Amino acid sequence: MGALSLRLPESIHRHIREIAKQEGVSINQFISSAVSEKISALLTEEYINARAARADLEKVEQILANVPERHPLAGDEL
Repeated sequence: MGALSLRLPESIHRHIREIAKQEGVSINQFISSAVSEKISALLTEEYINARAARADLEKVEQILANVPERHPLAGDEL
């Protein structure tokens, strides 16, 4: 496991400390989890963009053309 020395503004440190305490985890665990979530989000975005770049828009249009026209269910209008 690697070690990292990190300087944070006191206000951010205070928030981290409070949230970690509320969650019942250490500050290290909280920060590790937050960084992991950010990495996951970035990798997911990268994956989706790569898949979208390979999409055949003509085929997508053909598929969507076969979807029947229906009114939305109550509550789904927006």
